[in-house]
Amino acid sequence: MEKLKFKDLNISPEIQKAVEDMGFEEASPIQSLAIPQILAHKDVTGQAQTGTGKTAAFGIPLLENIDNENRNLQAIILCPTRELAIQVAEELRKLSAYLPKINVLPVYGGQPIDRQIKALQKGVQIIIGTPGRVMDHIDRKTLNLKNIKTVILDEADEMLDMGFREDIEYILEDIPYERQFLLFSATLPPEILQLAKRYQNNPEIVKVTQHELTTPDVEQKYFEVKEDMKLELLSRILDLHDFDLSLVFCNTKRKVDKLVSHLQIRGYLADGLHGDLTQNQRDRVMHKFKKNNIEILVATDVAARGIDVSGVEAVFNYDIPNDNEYYVHRIGRTGRAGKTGKAYSFVSGREIYQLRDIQRYAKTKIEQAPIPSLSDVEEVKKDNFIEQLKERINTEDISKEIYIIEKLLEEDYNSIDIAATLLKGIMEDSKYKEEEFGDTEAHEGFVRFFISVGRKQDITVNVILNSIHEKTGLTGHQIGNIDIFDNFSFVEIPLANASDFYRFMSDTYIENKHAHIEPAKPRDKTKKRNNNKKKFTNKRNRKSKKFNPHRTDNYQNENYSRKGYDKNNYHKKTYKKNNYGNNDYSP
Repeated sequence: MEKLKFKDLNISPEIQKAVEDMGFEEASPIQSLAIPQILAHKDVTGQAQTGTGKTAAFGIPLLENIDNENRNLQAIILCPTRELAIQVAEELRKLSAYLPKINVLPVYGGQPIDRQIKALQKGVQIIIGTPGRVMDHIDRKTLNLKNIKTVILDEADEMLDMGFREDIEYILEDIPYERQFLLFSATLPPEILQLAKRYQNNPEIVKVTQHELTTPDVEQKYFEVKEDMKLELLSRILDLHDFDLSLVFCNTKRKVDKLVSHLQIRGYLADGLHGDLTQNQRDRVMHKFKKNNIEILVATDVAARGIDVSGVEAVFNYDIPNDNEYYVHRIGRTGRAGKTGKAYSFVSGREIYQLRDIQRYAKTKIEQAPIPSLSDVEEVKKDNFIEQLKERINTEDISKEIYIIEKLLEEDYNSIDIAATLLKGIMEDSKYKEEEFGDTEAHEGFVRFFISVGRKQDITVNVILNSIHEKTGLTGHQIGNIDIFDNFSFVEIPLANASDFYRFMSDTYIENKHAHIEPAKPRDKTKKRNNNKKKFTNKRNRKSKKFNPHRTDNYQNENYSRKGYDKNNYHKKTYKKNNYGNNDYSP
């Protein structure tokens, strides 16, 4: 069936804006079928898998039908598990982001019941609960169901399988008969139909048939990764495989623009596609992608609809899709015409549950893969370079170069030394050339980098060490001095790792704070430093003696005492990384 746009449905501007913020533009099949019926206050039995958008299918019209000014409980949603109850509550809160008078509360076992009682006493219009905890509240008389206008059973078949039928019937006895009854289930066995017949009034039956994954030639893998590591992970995979054409999917237009900018800064040929582009802009981007003038196309699901480009080698789910059907459409862009393709999904936090729903929905298995290390990337670069050399040896006329080599060999030069010298020249002129950092006032063998966040942004030595290790694999053994000031910091990185560090960390997030990193500039030594204005800084120094915060002889100035000191006589002495323990840092 043809999908409807949310703006074509009879929903308020507030909910439309919330839906847009969530990255949705079109209603899924179950939403297109169910929302108009529920808005019309009809009873509905919906058959749809988890992950097809069924929460929004009943959540959007439910919020539309709630009386904002009435703080009494008006709707109850029953779920089989507390995980689903939490998930549904989070979805409803997102959908009601611009409806501040609507209060939503999940009630489930494992959480202190007195906390739930206090929240209920303040007034909520919608509760989402597991049958057992809802019954507890009914028995305690802390839950008044007499004003309920809407009852929703989510994943009803699973609730019956778990033996909740009697509990459901017990709860429904407390609810007025004159109410709207919505039932959603992945299957419609006889037990569900009997329940619908008993409690629903001439229900509308809406069904969405399950799609099977039709791309057996696609290798599917997922990576568990923090949100601020996704860009780096994408970069590493692109460098490892050197795909000619890749598609990267994001859930929002803003994310598309941001990711394209970051990829271009890192030197990738990337462009974006989303709904805000004019037709001319869209055509121009697609022409570049089809002609291989760009290697990476970043797009939203709706904008990518209709894309038919052969030779797409990999699809990246930078964001897990909100609609399971989108996953099938996304990975269907690769592995075409008998060719194999790759699909990579980046999973952050609770998105792992969405991925499990996708696997059930699409009847497929998605294997977890380890995050490639920087050393993996470097090894592949070297291997690729060797293959390029082999190809040039086999295909190019090198007779003149052979003559020069033979002359050098006659003069007793070692063949390995000759080859190494030539390779060095080639690599210095190629993309493998190391950055020239100049004087950064680092210790010998290190490069000093400026970081645009400091103590006022809750940055500590351990935070920097952890962040660098997560993003580059460098350990505390390898990292040099770290200086932390109020609004910025400095870190020393081994010269051999400095180029890769700069590439992967130049624009990053540290402790959820955006950080810009660049080689440190040498201080102007013609300016006289005023030590009287020197501020105490958090510093990790590899060369100083062990620092003990309970000893006064850490400081060179013997006049210092704990009771008081003259800051003009105070001389800050740095301390080394072992301040944090007797062992070197090891993440």
